[in-house]
Amino acid sequence: MAQGVAEEQEDVHPGEVDAVMAATRVLVALSARSVAGLDGQITLPQFRVLVMVASTGPVNLGAVARALGVHPSNATRACDRLVGAGLLDRRDDPGDRRNLTLDLTAAGRALVRRVMDDRRAAIAEILARMPDEQRRTLAPVLESFAAAGGEVPATDVWALGWTTSTA
Repeated sequence: MAQGVAEEQEDVHPGEVDAVMAATRVLVALSARSVAGLDGQITLPQFRVLVMVASTGPVNLGAVARALGVHPSNATRACDRLVGAGLLDRRDDPGDRRNLTLDLTAAGRALVRRVMDDRRAAIAEILARMPDEQRRTLAPVLESFAAAGGEVPATDVWALGWTTSTA
């Protein structure tokens, strides 16, 4: 480890690390609850496909497989289930009839929107329970934390099961 990094870490108080760990657990639990609210309708990897399409727009099966890091046959099965559930629409690609294009149906868009809205509402509820002064200073601190941590670019947030839009 570089000398400068070691010295910087010595300035970090263990209580600060513990506080961030506790906040992280709350956010992870919130995220897990929002997906658990799908009541087995779809799996987490299938939800990630929906979020990917909501975030990037129509895609083909190859892009889904590459993005999820799975074999194309696994991506095909996941997408087939989503098409069967009425959440994803599969059509011939007008630019290349050898390819299929996947896009959200109205039900798929509504499902992604509902999960993201539930997450936002849960976060707002937590924020509302905080003292006003602390809440007002929280956003800049979290933005700084995210920047220092190398937050995932907005174009790739879908891979974590989040979207920056409301679909």
